[in-house]
Amino acid sequence: MKSAYERALEKLESRGIAAPQQDALDEDQRRRIEDARSRHQAKVAELEILHRKNLAADPAKRLEEEENYRVELRRLGERLESDIERIRRG
Repeated sequence: MKSAYERALEKLESRGIAAPQQDALDEDQRRRIEDARSRHQAKVAELEILHRKNLAADPAKRLEEEENYRVELRRLGERLESDIERIRRG
């Protein structure tokens, strides 16, 4: 007896649609991705603490500090995505 997943794959193939690729990660890759995410969370927490400190220290530079925070947060997110993709490729 076939599972619902297997039947869905057959249905896709009968329509000429390629089945999704199995992205099987080994234990080492899973561990490395988990470590990368953990480091990312720590960096984001550190960035947020510094951001709040800078806002309290000089309210006049609030807009500049907000922009710097957003840019750095985006950079950290892109770095995480890049690291995970590199780990997945092996």
